[in-house]
Amino acid sequence: MTDLHVVDATAAHADQLVTVIHHAFANRRTLSPPSTALTETAASVGAAIASYGGLLATIDGVPAGAMLFEETDDVLGLRRVSVDPRYQGRGVASALVGCAEDVARRRGLRRVRLSARTELPETVEFWRRRGYSVVEKRSVDVVFAKAMPLELSVPTADEMREIGSVLAGQLRAGDVLVLSGDLGAGKTTFTQGLGAGLKVRGNITSPTFVISRVHPSLAGGPALVHVDAYRVGGVAELDDLDLDASLDEAVTVVEWGHGLAETLAPDRLDIVLTRGDDDSDETRGLRITPVGPRWAEAGLNELVVVGQG
Repeated sequence: MTDLHVVDATAAHADQLVTVIHHAFANRRTLSPPSTALTETAASVGAAIASYGGLLATIDGVPAGAMLFEETDDVLGLRRVSVDPRYQGRGVASALVGCAEDVARRRGLRRVRLSARTELPETVEFWRRRGYSVVEKRSVDVVFAKAMPLELSVPTADEMREIGSVLAGQLRAGDVLVLSGDLGAGKTTFTQGLGAGLKVRGNITSPTFVISRVHPSLAGGPALVHVDAYRVGGVAELDDLDLDASLDEAVTVVEWGHGLAETLAPDRLDIVLTRGDDDSDETRGLRITPVGPRWAEAGLNELVVVGQG
């Protein structure tokens, strides 16, 4: 059984990190221009760790993977992502990336960003599979980014509406929100807040029996298309609603959309609402996961509600 561990790197790990980086990059095919990774020393890696940190992965106590960080504004940059060739195919790279995303969330950073060489298609595909989107193309590489999820504990229905209203300020025509979660967790309440923030016409209620409602804007902004997919039997039935006709001009919200609505647009917000076991407690959990290049380029702003700070 493999004993894989990932730890926050310290200056004491510099020699181990350099060894992994050198083994990994020396094993790659020759690129033009060549990578500068083989010029890394214990001093340069130690300085990078002191400035922004990094990660060391070990398998059965042996150094197997390395990663260095950079940090600018709201972005955690990944550098020297390396796996010793002896340990490739054993989940080291995925473990490093997962831990790096945890670091970004702990630091309150909105995005993770890195560069990958276009001559290494297997590397490019790895980052795509991890949910990273190309946000910039350069002469010999592409820049990938991924927006970090936002998690909130929401004490009351009124605050859930206010969070929806605040989020509306970050939305634009063409945005798709896929809502899922527990029955009675506040999906429609959240959507009511969105409608208020978007300044649309009409009362927003659960559209279960009509499946879809369109709420036109009262302020010259995008309409809100509110869909309840609870009674939709599959992707084909959702297609029959012809939502594509309004996607570009409206903000589309699909309740109970998990597993159905993800194909509507490459960019979306996956929103999960949960409730606790105590029916007398109004507190709800809210997790918003941005997906696609639209959000990878900017990330999701913190949703600050008056009274929560």
